Amino acid sequence: MSDIFAAALRRYPGDGIGRMLGSPALRTGGRCYAFAAGDDLIVKLPAARVAELVAAGTGRPCSPRPGRPMREWVRVPLDLSDVLSYVVEARTFVAGPSPD
Repeated sequence: MSDIFAAALRRYPGDGIGRMLGSPALRTGGRCYAFAAGDDLIVKLPAARVAELVAAGTGRPCSPRPGRPMREWVRVPLDLSDVLSYVVEARTFVAGPSPD
């Protein structure tokens, strides 16, 4: 996990580390966009994208309390080759569109 967080912080040097549900989390503008839990990375994405990843079998719902999934959070396995792309996608979603 530390290499993924380090890669994200190199890409977004203004971001930082915080806590989310008791785990280390990546933050931007005071908002969390990714955190670790066991063998998964949990990222914040639009609800429709979360549903798409779950339907495809790429992700699993994030349910800190049984039966109550967080609709904008999805669990993806840390061993995915493109796991950093989910971090970037989550960061883009949380930070909003970049100013032109």
